[in-house]
Amino acid sequence: MAIEKIGVIGAGQMGTGISHVLALSGYDVVLDDINKDALAKAIGLIEKNMQRQLAKGLIKEEQIKPALARIRVTQTLDDLKDRDLVIEAATEDEAIKKKIFDLSREKYPDAKLFGLTTGLAVMKINSELGYEPVTYSELTQDEDFWAGCKSCVNYEILMSKDRKNCMCTAMLYDPKDHYKPEETKQFFEENKTGLERLLQFKRWKLLKPFLKKKEDNGNNSGSQQKSFLQYFFNI
Repeated sequence: MAIEKIGVIGAGQMGTGISHVLALSGYDVVLDDINKDALAKAIGLIEKNMQRQLAKGLIKEEQIKPALARIRVTQTLDDLKDRDLVIEAATEDEAIKKKIFDLSREKYPDAKLFGLTTGLAVMKINSELGYEPVTYSELTQDEDFWAGCKSCVNYEILMSKDRKNCMCTAMLYDPKDHYKPEETKQFFEENKTGLERLLQFKRWKLLKPFLKKKEDNGNNSGSQQKSFLQYFFNI
């Protein structure tokens, strides 16, 4: 199935960035959030960032207006029912994520649901829904899914690993082969300490070469060295 219409749930930093990249890539985007002000802020930020790209010569002026026109906002999840693909980047709210999960199961009963997260809190919520941690090779190789990662500060790390590993933990719900929610919930509770240590190890192991490269570049240019938080959060 050709993917042309994509829904993005959550107008925070991640959802805004994903919508920006998808619209510039030619997709019809519906951005959903329960907060009307967040949606208005997202559209304003997307336009501002496109203007920055224009100033740097990364895009052409004639790309901006059509790209912005491809983004429609909504506060109703039902408006996503005609989407070919839905990307969830919502807040870490269990009730919201449960509603999104149920809608996904209703619209795509035979589809595998998968995601990436660096947060233990999100892993806990997903585990309670029936998701299980998997290797990156078990996720889709569809370029439309991975295009959403271009807005992430860790995209360079992802591509350096040929999309086989990154800072995030991959999670999957397979309707044809899955554990019961109580089983995945129990697995998380029994292994959450180990999962947290794994996240910490990945941050150290995968970020280390990039921190060194940026540190070397900074020393060569005579610029002030950035802190770890500035590197990681891109501030």
